Amino acid sequence: VQLQASGGGLVQAGGSLRLSCAASGKFRDIDRMAWFRRPPGKQRELVASITSGGRTNYADSVKGRFTISRDNAKNAVYLQMDSLKPEDTSVYYCNAAIFPTRAGFTNDYWGQGTQVTVSS
Repeated sequence: VQLQASGGGLVQAGGSLRLSCAASGKFRDIDRMAWFRRPPGKQRELVASITSGGRTNYADSVKGRFTISRDNAKNAVYLQMDSLKPEDTSVYYCNAAIFPTRAGFTNDYWGQGTQVTVSS
């Protein structure tokens, strides 16, 4: 199973970016999907998560500016980032809890990370 993320880049403060991440490989289903980030010199932090039923959760720092969504048919998760600020600069990682083909538990998978840089 692999997670492939894309969509990072350089944007001016106030701008927007959309991150995408798709799971591929052999698996039964996907439970929670999420985006994390690791700002320079800081610990990794949860940005947003979404359950298979569509329930979302956001870090306080991004509420009202970021929107997480998913397309279960495409095994994909997205992060629409609006009103970006310089402090949003980070490497962003997608994460998914995935059910293997025959097990009742999930395994945790991570994408390769995509750089988001917001200039002031």
